[in-house]
Amino acid sequence: MNPVTEQPVTAADKTFLQLRKDIVDGKIAAGSKLSETDLANRYAVSRAVVREAINRVETCHLVERRANVGARVVALSPERLVSLYQVRESLEGMAARLAAENMSDDEITDLMNLLDSHLQTVQSGETYYQEAGDVDFHYRIILGSKNDHLIAMLTEGIYHLIRMYRVQLGMAGPRVTTAFDEHRSIAQAIANRDAELAEILMRRHILYTRNNLAKKLLEDAS
Repeated sequence: MNPVTEQPVTAADKTFLQLRKDIVDGKIAAGSKLSETDLANRYAVSRAVVREAINRVETCHLVERRANVGARVVALSPERLVSLYQVRESLEGMAARLAAENMSDDEITDLMNLLDSHLQTVQSGETYYQEAGDVDFHYRIILGSKNDHLIAMLTEGIYHLIRMYRVQLGMAGPRVTTAFDEHRSIAQAIANRDAELAEILMRRHILYTRNNLAKKLLEDAS
């Protein structure tokens, strides 16, 4: 299955995808303990299926286990955000550089069209983030890198943990417009085949986003 936009095949697949989505969306709270019994009732499956789903979600870095405590959803914290986004900045900066070199003209056109479709959301002032997969600007660029190792590190490793921060803390207010403008600038650099500029702009964009999310985390904590 595609690591981001999988189609469920078995009950275990379906439970895994739903559990992952519920954690990313905040329907199962960050930092909360996961009860196999409660989740089995929630998803109408056996505890064995739930146990497998929890194990699979753990590989997405959304769940952690502690001695004498069991499995918990990871907590969102400024320290973890900084650590995660340092890695994201480096890897997605590289992805943008490679995308400028490797994306086809048709793929770049599709990327521009995707941003056009996002414009309505931006103009409405709604929270600006995209669903997982092909409608996600960042995901398109990751795939556009054409580097299988990099794609795996981002989509199978930290993608959904990044989404957890993006979805639950989201962009709102003036940051919506500036983030969208940054997306436009990155896409234009890719279209111009300016690999160095694409990487610089992507790294800067992720740094700005990190600072924005860290501020919101601190505000929520206080």
